[in-house]
Amino acid sequence: MVALAYTVAFQGIEARMVEVQCAIAPGLPAFTIVGLPDKAVSEARERIRAALSALAICLPSRRITINLSPADLPKEGSHFDLPIALSLLAALELLPPDMVAGTVALGELALDGTLVRVAGALAAALAAAERERALLCPLECGAEAAWVGAAQVLPARGLAEVIAHFTGRTIIAEALPGPIATAPPVPDMAEIRGQERAKRAAEIAAAGRHHLLLIGPPGSGKSMLARRIAGILPPMDAQEALETSLVRSVAGAAPEGGISTARPVQEPHHTASMAAIAGGGRLARPGQISLAHNGILFLDELPEFARPVLESLRQPLETGEIVVARAHAQLRYPCRFLLVAAANPCRCGYLADPARACARAPACSNDYLERISGPLLDRFDLRIDVPPVSFDDLAGAPCAEPSAAIAARVATARGIQGERLAAFGGTARVNADMQGAVLEEVVQIDAEGRALLKRASERFGLTGRGYHRTLRVARTIADLDGATEVGTAHLAEAIGLRMGMTG
Repeated sequence: MVALAYTVAFQGIEARMVEVQCAIAPGLPAFTIVGLPDKAVSEARERIRAALSALAICLPSRRITINLSPADLPKEGSHFDLPIALSLLAALELLPPDMVAGTVALGELALDGTLVRVAGALAAALAAAERERALLCPLECGAEAAWVGAAQVLPARGLAEVIAHFTGRTIIAEALPGPIATAPPVPDMAEIRGQERAKRAAEIAAAGRHHLLLIGPPGSGKSMLARRIAGILPPMDAQEALETSLVRSVAGAAPEGGISTARPVQEPHHTASMAAIAGGGRLARPGQISLAHNGILFLDELPEFARPVLESLRQPLETGEIVVARAHAQLRYPCRFLLVAAANPCRCGYLADPARACARAPACSNDYLERISGPLLDRFDLRIDVPPVSFDDLAGAPCAEPSAAIAARVATARGIQGERLAAFGGTARVNADMQGAVLEEVVQIDAEGRALLKRASERFGLTGRGYHRTLRVARTIADLDGATEVGTAHLAEAIGLRMGMTG
């Protein structure tokens, strides 16, 4: 007899169905798992043996073979413990085979038979819903998986509770969606003294998801400003929250309850590796750029990052996704984020202060900032010089605008963009997403505006990418102003912010 159970294997954020086949045959006692299992899956034999022993269930002295089908799909992770145990118990006729085969199961078994939380419950629930099956998972994963809604989610504390459910002694109650995770407190923009131009650029960046580069000496407030941008972004809608939660679920970083409407903020250190930023490693997990999907990726001390790491950002910034290619798989993760970066003007940081600048100024500035390649720099829509804060600003009475007031304008502008872009269909949600014919129809400029753009292109050498990004920023500035058309003033401000001009 061959008993069947079902689980999933993760490829990126996609959960592929895996059939767990168990056959018990005469022969020398053995417990073999085949079907490209990794080390964690192979070690399931000992965890299952100990868990069954804790429940006074002894394995027969026969040959037990577990096949994970399709056999050419790599199987990774400890979540295969529960489905393997279920197929084995069904083969031993301790559980009804048809009921076991009618569910999708995932969960790691402790040695005493309790179920341990695993990553990917949300993606597994989506896969179960597509096949109209129930999902059996650890108790800690139930609130996360229940957000799918279309799948029946059965959370269990341990293997004993699962056995009682399948034998009809105690029915497991369905899980309910967990509470929406509250956003962590974000410092207020009102705490920033001076730097009005930089705060204006931050508002435009948040309104249209335009990438922002802040360049200034130490202590000018670059990091302080960047960490407050999250406080002026609107909360995610339902679709964005599900997309973001799927990535974090697969990465094992889902919040308690599984769903959060707060936009993620990732701040990797400049010593982070390529795999940590772009994704990869032994299990090809999502990197920081994918964990920042629909949120903010803040790279402080941008020139200090390794050159290959920075260059790995170029394609994701254009396409909104990253393909992690490995010998055994090609995984695709979403990564549509707002990139905010900060940098000193040179290694010592005091290029504009003759009394404190190093002896190599101004040549040291060119050497230092040249670590940021031209193609990457071209992808920043806004490039802002952040000067030192004056004593009068620091010692004067606080009069800065609070984050709540800025957030209201940003939310209004994003609402305008959402309604406008919805008419075109597609996946564009904010101005930064506009491409091709949509951009041409949405941003129509008059003869004066075209003349201004031509002069800017000739003077500053705008690339094709720079030209289109300038139009998108101008459209966002017009949205913040409540204007239906993009005027010359909007274009002039967009050009100035892109080229780092102070006028």
